[in-house]
Amino acid sequence: MTRILIAEDEPHISAFVRRGLESAGYDTVIVEEGDKALEVARSGEVDLLLLDIGLPVMDGFEVLRALREAGSPLPVIMLTARTSTQDTVEGLEAGANDYVPKPFTLEELLARVRSRLREAAPRKNYILGRDDVVLDLLARRATVGGAEVELSAREFSLAEQFLRHPGEVLTREWLLSEVWGLNFDPGSNVVDVYVRYLRGKLGHDRITTVRGAGYRWD
Repeated sequence: MTRILIAEDEPHISAFVRRGLESAGYDTVIVEEGDKALEVARSGEVDLLLLDIGLPVMDGFEVLRALREAGSPLPVIMLTARTSTQDTVEGLEAGANDYVPKPFTLEELLARVRSRLREAAPRKNYILGRDDVVLDLLARRATVGGAEVELSAREFSLAEQFLRHPGEVLTREWLLSEVWGLNFDPGSNVVDVYVRYLRGKLGHDRITTVRGAGYRWD
């Protein structure tokens, strides 16, 4: 089911939007602070972000800039009571896909949501992101915190498996099969060597060794 993140600190508005979206068949997540919105948006677990500008901790512009600097293509619709041209331009230049001024009708919002999701659909399954690590599977491009990182073909494939299975313990045998196409253990430490390479490029604390079992992306 398509999941939409609602970043809004006014409970009556977020409740109104949630009811409308869920009646249209969408799953929803609500957060009230900008830093939390950024965390959930980066998780790769939502398909679209409805982002209010006037959020506490980090405002909507800050959230949007951080999201785009991290390389995230997540569709973002800005929701705001500010209607000045300057605010509209700032939001669009920061990377917003659309801008809906308050007050708005549910019908208008749903139309904008459907439109942005249609635009994003062709690429949605080709982008993997966890925290600030993003893989573009079509371009074979990896970024960490928005900065491009050069990965070999094997390193990229290994990173893809970890990002597809966050929190799961991946055994060496399973990784040999998925990344190297081997259905047997050649008795080498090739998996361990490539995990070490990947840690050096993506961050040492991201991949945890599970003694006697394998590795896990945390």
